[in-house]
Amino acid sequence: MKNALLVGISHQSKTMMRYLMQELENLAKTLNIVAVDHIIQDVKLSSTPFKIGTGKVEELKDMIFEHNIDLVIFNDELTNTQIRNLENAFEIPVIDRTLLILEIFANRAKTKEAKLQVEVAQLKYLLPRLTALKTSFDKQQGGIGSRGPGEKKLEMSRRKIEQDIIQLNKTLSHIVQVRKTNRLQRQKSNLKNVAIVGYTNAGKSTLMNTLLTHAKADETDKLVHTKDQLFATLETATRQIHLKDYNSFTITDTIGFVSHLPHDLVESFKATLEEIQEADLLLHVIDFSHPFYFDQIATTQSVLKELGADDIETLYVFNKIDLTDATLPHGFSPAVKISLKTQHNIPELLELIPKLLFKDDVTVCLKIPVDRGDLLNKLIEHGQVISQEFTHDGIDVKARISKRLKAQMKQYEV
Repeated sequence: MKNALLVGISHQSKTMMRYLMQELENLAKTLNIVAVDHIIQDVKLSSTPFKIGTGKVEELKDMIFEHNIDLVIFNDELTNTQIRNLENAFEIPVIDRTLLILEIFANRAKTKEAKLQVEVAQLKYLLPRLTALKTSFDKQQGGIGSRGPGEKKLEMSRRKIEQDIIQLNKTLSHIVQVRKTNRLQRQKSNLKNVAIVGYTNAGKSTLMNTLLTHAKADETDKLVHTKDQLFATLETATRQIHLKDYNSFTITDTIGFVSHLPHDLVESFKATLEEIQEADLLLHVIDFSHPFYFDQIATTQSVLKELGADDIETLYVFNKIDLTDATLPHGFSPAVKISLKTQHNIPELLELIPKLLFKDDVTVCLKIPVDRGDLLNKLIEHGQVISQEFTHDGIDVKARISKRLKAQMKQYEV
């Protein structure tokens, strides 16, 4: 366990700063770092060479000695010069929120793709900070920031790191192409997709497992990993499910968001997050019990906008109502209040999702040739067959199907 001092630069109200510092403490805790104390510097008094005023620098030096501090973590991003100046003054490593989040992602990455994405983001972060961070790595001897590219990368030239980024991106492009092919296969099957999005630790993966548990599908045993911590998983997971009285569809669990998510990290994970862009419906999961849930909603919406997915129909799922008696806020519709812990209102959610997902489906009458049983099977699998009758010249079918499937069946429509 490492002891850390947290430093915040006040850009917000005092209440918001308390929330941001609490979030920084939780991020540190994810890496088994104990936040011993913190200070907040008024932005008007901030000093460029140190990011904080010289008086705060002296105050921090006393706190470092008093509490036997191993690490100082800033909530704001630091420049090369600021890191060097602060480490010279404190004589211990100094990191910022961005590097802390990158380290968490490096710890959480399990698949080859996730590891490559994190390494690309780390290298982009390291490039302008090589000189300052070399000192930090030497002092840490395998501490924060040593995963992924690690210390060996700091010994390399800037050009070598830039070449590594290009090569890593080429490898990622190949993986992305494979996923695109898989996604195209799903689109050809006419399956609609629901993507679960939201702030980290709001209950996205638990919602995914709840839907799988209630579904009539072969993949209910393929539950996703859940844990009460920030960024429990970095991998997207897609499952096919079938809710009662409705067509099958796929559902995708995505990585969670957090305030001030590093831009390079979002860029690196954009390929993974393309699943969100292709969704027919978004389930935006919200921790309704959180005092700053409005800000968490805004953070998620900001990332969705950056991904170009802000115009997809969204169902707002206000989770954890067992911890609050608040009424639903205005401006979020459609919306539902649930508790994944107590299963309160889950039946209502299970009804609402397919109603929204399939609301644009149309009812058609078709005459299918007798020798085209494959088309009838397609209607049964991807549509809702209301009636079918075998006649001397074909099969008369009445079905409710998607507009995409209707276009494919146009020549058989009567």
